[in-house]
Amino acid sequence: MTEQELRLDGNAAAGLLQEIFVHEVTAARGACAACGSVGPMGAQHLYMSPRSPGAVLRCSACEGVLMVIVRAGGRFRLGLQGLVWIEMQDVDATS
Repeated sequence: MTEQELRLDGNAAAGLLQEIFVHEVTAARGACAACGSVGPMGAQHLYMSPRSPGAVLRCSACEGVLMVIVRAGGRFRLGLQGLVWIEMQDVDATS
């Protein structure tokens, strides 16, 4: 098969993305792009105000920005610029 025959559009990832975004993300581990520290998202530092439209999750080791979440206009915008990777436990694999 050629590369062109193997390539699909992003809609083909719908099922996989739906599986990923139902997990408990605070238990997920991530690697900081700034310092390489690895730890659970729930152990990082969160900065937000009750009246702000968003939140900033910073690395507990170096304070680098890991994730920015904005909620406005009936939408969420998620920026993961400070994460090299994020790993979630597949609950189906442990059963």
